[in-house]
Parts: sequence; C-alpha cells; structure tokens
Amino acid sequence: MSQSYVIVGDGIAGASAAETLREEDPEADITILTDEGEALYNRILIKEFAKGKLPEAPISIHDESWYDDRDVDLELNTLVTNIDPDAHTVTAHDGTEYEYDKLLLAIGGTPTQLPVENSDAEGIHHFWTFQDARNIKEHMEQAENSVVIGAGLLGIDLAAITAAQDVEGKYLMRGKAWWRYALSQDGAEIIHNALRERNVEPVFDSGVDHFEVDDEDRVTTAVDPNGDHYDADFVGIAIGLNFNTEILRGTDIEYDNGIYVDEYMRTNHDDIFAAGDITEFHDLILGERAQNGAWGSAKEQGTIAAKNMVDYGTEEFRWVSSYSITHFDFPFLSFGHPTLGDDHVEAKYSDTEWRRLAIKDGKIVGGVLIGDLSPQTKYKKLMREQVDISGQKETLVKQDFELEDLEGAAAEQ
Repeated sequence: MSQSYVIVGDGIAGASAAETLREEDPEADITILTDEGEALYNRILIKEFAKGKLPEAPISIHDESWYDDRDVDLELNTLVTNIDPDAHTVTAHDGTEYEYDKLLLAIGGTPTQLPVENSDAEGIHHFWTFQDARNIKEHMEQAENSVVIGAGLLGIDLAAITAAQDVEGKYLMRGKAWWRYALSQDGAEIIHNALRERNVEPVFDSGVDHFEVDDEDRVTTAVDPNGDHYDADFVGIAIGLNFNTEILRGTDIEYDNGIYVDEYMRTNHDDIFAAGDITEFHDLILGERAQNGAWGSAKEQGTIAAKNMVDYGTEEFRWVSSYSITHFDFPFLSFGHPTLGDDHVEAKYSDTEWRRLAIKDGKIVGGVLIGDLSPQTKYKKLMREQVDISGQKETLVKQDFELEDLEGAAAEQ
C-alpha cells in the first residue's frame, strides 16, 4: 500500500522535499498545499526583478507541468487552518480535509508589521513574495523619494531597489550601524559608503514613530522618534518575520519561535516533520537550537526531511549556510551564525575589504566577508569539522590565510 505524503508550503523547502520524496518513493501519493497563487519561484532573484534588472521569466522555477510530470498534486490558493496529529489530517480554509501518513510543515513566516500609526497606508510595502516584488517595482517606477526601515539583510535589498530605480532614499536604522549584530563599525561603514554613493542616505539612531498620510490615505512622510520628518511616497519595511506558528495552536506539536525538530527534521510526532524558516533545528555544529532562513539551508532541510520521512534516521542535517549580497561593486557574504558566539576576530584590509569571524567555545560558528570571498571554503571547513582554533585568532584573519597556517590538529587537511 502506497504512502501518502502531505507537504504544507511550496517554497524551496517544500518543493525540494517533494522532489526527493518522488525519487525515494516512486509509488507514493504526494500533495503540496500552498496559500500562494503561483508555483515555486526564486526568492533570491525577486530583488533583481524589483530593481528592474531581470524580467519575470527567470524568477519562476517550476510551472504547474513540473508537478504533473512528477505526479505531485499541487493545490494553489489553499490555506491550511487546522492540523489533527491524532487523526493524521490537515484541513484547508474551505473545509477540505487531507489525510496523510507523513506530514511536512514548510510553512515559513509572514513579514512583521511595524506597530506604529498609519503603517498600513497605501505606499508602504513589505518584501517577501514575488507579488510583493511586482508591487514594489510598479510603485517604485513612479516614486520620487523613499524611506526604508530595517537594518538587516532584507532591508539592504529594499535600499538597493530604491537606488537601482534612481529614487532618492533615506535608510532609517535604530542603531549606529547596518546589521550591527554581525558587523563592527569598520565593516558597516563599507556598506554605508556604498549606499551613499547610490543616493541612499543611512540615518542612524532613528526608526519610525509614525507615518503621515494624505487625504487618500497615501503615505507622505515618515516621522522618527527624534521628531525628524522624511518625505516618502514609497516606504519599504523589513524588520523580520513572524513565523506561521498559529496553525500549531491546539496541537501538542512542540514549538517556540519556530517548530522544534531534531537533526533528522522530525518533530515530537513520529509522522510530522518540518523544514525551512519555520524550524528551530538542532544545529550539530553550533551544539544548540538555531533558526536559519537562508535559501540553501531551507533547500537542504527539505531534502533531508524527505529522506527521513521515507526512512527515519537515514541522514542528519549538517549545514553551513551562506547569504550573499550582490548590490555593490564589491562582493559580500555571510555564513553560519555571524551574530552568535562569545568571541570574535576581525580585520580590515582596504576601503572595500574586511572580514569578521564569530567564535564560540574556541570554534568558528559564523562570519562575514566583504571584498574577498576566497577564504570562505577554508572557514566553512573549520566550522563543519568543529576545529578548535583557540589562541590562533589573528592567524585566521591573515589576508592570505591558509589552513596549514594553523598549528597542530587545526592544520590537518
């Protein structure tokens, strides 16, 4: 008798799981339920579309024939509203019930709303879906001035979109530096200068107290907590995600900010797995629970979850994620958990070259590279193999660092 697999979510985690399930279990019944109105697209490239650098075609990854060819039932515009682990069913918003033998929750998150007056006005955008990118691109083409809020990786995408569309911009940040939890002032200033060169002005120790609107409820001004006013007929907000855990209420599936899974992506229910942004997984490298929204991490989690749905214990999730920024004349890459650790080491080599490594218990747990990305393979190897680099921090940030520069066991290849 064939197994029935239900996947909630058609992002890269859900779609990768479906592809792997079909490879691992050719006779299985596979159903994907997604509340979006289109099949899998590339979240990494939607920023290039919004910047006007790419047409729509390369953004879509799967059309509906991809699912038909693999005998996967794709249900678009289907919001799952209830999970019954005991009955092995999920229920959609229209009352349709789907039975499963194994369930994968790849349900991701929703952009966090800014809790200030008029934050729902026309002209205020969040940046998460392909449709968001379409709306941003259309509005940006007529905008005269902009404000971006959110000093993180999605915020910098919004700032770059305004720059690419030649819209004068202000980038309001709560602290004194962009992504201040991962970059020191030296590293952040490289980003600040690149923004200024593109007519986007970073504004520090700022944020938004409220928005002002016109008679038609269109945003006109952002007012920060200092009382400063910034004209804006376009506003982009990227202050994080609210993970879609509301669907878990009333169940005994364990979760906090995300769904708890083990190293095989299984929840506390034998037949329920999770993958992607929504997971709080046991990070075998970090040695504690972690969340990671990077595309590569989500894809790998979907693949690993599927293998273990078919045969539990087959393969564990061990991954060093990466996130790159391609908006500037120099490359930028973060990897692992650059905001964590109990120690760090950094070095600046030029106006556009800098690196920083986050260290926990004498081992690398993440880092940021600006300008020269060539050391990333070496750092990731040390991180994956959990090599103790205690006492050798300065060696790690030599500009021409090689693994053999480390002493003792750290130098083993």
